[in-house]
Amino acid sequence: MIERHEKYKNSGIAWLGEIPEHWEVIKLKYIGESIIGMTYSPDDVVPNQGTLVLRSSNIQDGKLSLNDCVYIQKDIPDKLRVKKGDILICSRNGSRALIGKNITIDEATEGQTFGAFMTVFRTELSEFVSKYFNSQVFNGQSGLFLTATINQLTINTINNFFIALPHPEEQGAIAAFLDRKTAEIDELIAQKERLIELYEEEKTAIINEAVTKGINPDVKLKPSGIDWLGDIPEHWQIVPMTKYLDSIVDYRGRTPKKIDTGLFLVTAKNIKGGIIDYSLSEEYVDRLDAQSLLDRGTPEIGDVLFTTEAPLGEVANIDREDIALAQRVIKFRGKEKVLDNYFLKYWLMCNSFQQDLYTYATGSTALGIKASKLPKLLLLLPPLEEQRAIAAYIEKECARIDAKIAKTKRIIELQKEYRTALISEAVTGKIKVPELVA
Repeated sequence: MIERHEKYKNSGIAWLGEIPEHWEVIKLKYIGESIIGMTYSPDDVVPNQGTLVLRSSNIQDGKLSLNDCVYIQKDIPDKLRVKKGDILICSRNGSRALIGKNITIDEATEGQTFGAFMTVFRTELSEFVSKYFNSQVFNGQSGLFLTATINQLTINTINNFFIALPHPEEQGAIAAFLDRKTAEIDELIAQKERLIELYEEEKTAIINEAVTKGINPDVKLKPSGIDWLGDIPEHWQIVPMTKYLDSIVDYRGRTPKKIDTGLFLVTAKNIKGGIIDYSLSEEYVDRLDAQSLLDRGTPEIGDVLFTTEAPLGEVANIDREDIALAQRVIKFRGKEKVLDNYFLKYWLMCNSFQQDLYTYATGSTALGIKASKLPKLLLLLPPLEEQRAIAAYIEKECARIDAKIAKTKRIIELQKEYRTALISEAVTGKIKVPELVA
């Protein structure tokens, strides 16, 4: 059971509240130094060599990520080379939500540098102070200095942040406690994230099986004659994907002018995981300006959207008609009484089709497919009523799994909230950590 300290006092700082009587309130500038990152030119950038420049993209979920790296060849002052214990903070970014995210530099990252949109807080008390930078107290103070026009934390702002500071021995005890507890929470979160991956794999397996073998376990099979397809129900057809499409509409051409409000523009970014996710990209166009493109083919509920590039091969059924469609998106509509649009979507999502698709993809920087290649792609076609039954079955099974995924994501959210709250309680002395309890 976690205890409280015996005596508390008013910190004099609204967002700190009461703190243990023996703690002191101090500004960060008195216990460390804020250092803004270095600027460099495109001419300084070198491929996969030189000095790594740590940027906002290298901080993901509180950990160092090396998926997006920039290296430079340039004289770098020793002060701008990160040291073990440095707290690397995203201090300027186009996204307000990313301001303040941070990591603590370890031995493996020592000696690298950091960009001008980043700030390092260097202190001998980093073991404890790094926990403060991941607390609600720090996040709360950060939010006070962000405006609608300026998303940044200046050196002066960081230096004048307040921190409640216990004695060194207590700092170490709190840090050890939080290291232990957050490791336990992170392990639980990792287990739940792996569970979500397994759920997604289950959905993929259900789709693959249903659109290539059907949902009747007793159906008779025949060889398809195609290595990547294998055996298929003997009464199904294999046809060119475009054979039974009533329309194929390619929206490539002039992009309508973007405006603040208007007709929602569905881009390739919005099409993900079999649905249109309107939160992934929020762009709008003028209805009249977009009319020339919409005249090629007005969106109707159920029509299938297919991304031709960046990313390639994502699909979704249209679920609202008051939208415009961007470049790199093609709209399909199955021929009535022959091809069900919802079955078509699931076929396009299955591994067999995706494997076929990528054999015709081209491009050096981003893989894509030309409209002229679409007739070469294959479609496995059951009778119409069976298509509808398969689509309904997949929809039901995926909804069941999606409910489990949503529940698991909520558990992850709660664990992250608990993690942040626990850190905040510990670094402000609202709880007395077990390491200090006699």
